Amino acid sequence: MKHTSILLLLLIPSIVISQTNQQLYDIIDDISEKRIEKDIQTLVDFGTRNTFSDTISNTKGIGAARRWIKSEFEAISKDCNNCLEVFYQKDFVTKKGNNRVPHDAWVVNVVAIQKGTKYPNRYIIMSGDIDSRASDTMDFTTDAPGANDNASGMAGTMEAARVLSKYSFESSIIYVGLSGEEQGLFGGAGLAKYAQEKAWDIIGVFNNDMIGNIKGVDGVIDNRSFRIFSEPVPPNETERQRTLRRFYGGEVDGISRQLARYVYKTTKMYMPEMNPMMVYRLDRFGRGGHHRPFNDLGYAGIRIMEAHENYTQQHQDIREENGIKYGDVIAHVNFDYAKKLTTVNAINMASLATAPPAPKNVSIGGIVEPAAKFKWDKVNGAKGYKIYWRSTTSPTWDHSRYVGDVSEFTLDGIVIDNYFFGIASVGENGFESVVVFPNKIFRD
Repeated sequence: MKHTSILLLLLIPSIVISQTNQQLYDIIDDISEKRIEKDIQTLVDFGTRNTFSDTISNTKGIGAARRWIKSEFEAISKDCNNCLEVFYQKDFVTKKGNNRVPHDAWVVNVVAIQKGTKYPNRYIIMSGDIDSRASDTMDFTTDAPGANDNASGMAGTMEAARVLSKYSFESSIIYVGLSGEEQGLFGGAGLAKYAQEKAWDIIGVFNNDMIGNIKGVDGVIDNRSFRIFSEPVPPNETERQRTLRRFYGGEVDGISRQLARYVYKTTKMYMPEMNPMMVYRLDRFGRGGHHRPFNDLGYAGIRIMEAHENYTQQHQDIREENGIKYGDVIAHVNFDYAKKLTTVNAINMASLATAPPAPKNVSIGGIVEPAAKFKWDKVNGAKGYKIYWRSTTSPTWDHSRYVGDVSEFTLDGIVIDNYFFGIASVGENGFESVVVFPNKIFRD
């Protein structure tokens, strides 16, 4: 009986920390398929949202679209007692040196910031693309409804703002509509530079580009799977960091990959019906998205999108040839699926925005010893810390141990050679930071 009691006491910390949170289930229940459908339809009705299309009309073109998005963010803010700071962020692009730019123009992003109560300069960003395109990227007059690419992601971002703005979070959340994606990721590059100039501490960027299609060009129909694209390591790492990886590992453990694992884990916990697929590459083969400019500057960023694309419905003039109907029209969008992927974003942003900052200066030791040793700097707001580890061939963190409010710990009996390790901060409410891969080595 005594041994049983001791065992239960040892298990209690892990049980408490692994409990789910009712607020996230409330968020899941509040995401509306009907509101997402309505917003996609409104965006489609602007005819074309090509970045270089009409900016004067109130009913057609990119100008009308971005003004409507801004007005929706402002309405959401009004409903939450002005909890959102809404503004345009823009950069001027010219034809010179840009072979996808038909004329000089402003690339305008619509930004809505929900400030955090404790860490206002820590940001989680969810983005959708405002712009659409026809077959010819230089054609800015032909109707290009862009229902799935990317009214779906833009509508999902707006819906996440409607739901999450009802809550307050310790860290800040940004909801943004980016422009110029089809011409060269101009909007993402502009906002990433803006964030760098403002010294934003970005936890992660969720780029939502095409979240509404369930029938692939290969005939597969799947309304539960989705892809999480993430690069392995930051492109701006130092040569020394690259060299050390040869000896200590970490080839697939960069900050964007840890963000992808976080989304995978949270989704499996709160939405077990979904099948998140971690794809180990920056983006689709030879293609790009608006998270890349953030990655280029060293920020964690991932792309969340449908698992099965249909290329006859992307970047195509509306037409029928050989019995195939081309064009990105609203009839091809599955609104329930778009709701599911919007929900994936919402619960992960809420979780990250409620968690304490990740631990700093995580060091690992235990070379030629039958134990793995760790040291780290404590962070404000953490109740304790959790050590994660996995086999070197595993894509996910498969083992963990909550170790309490300490700044060093030894896992006896775990041989450092056979696993990868990481540390996460845990808050009073049980929410965890992203896992931090060790960036230092020590020897006792």
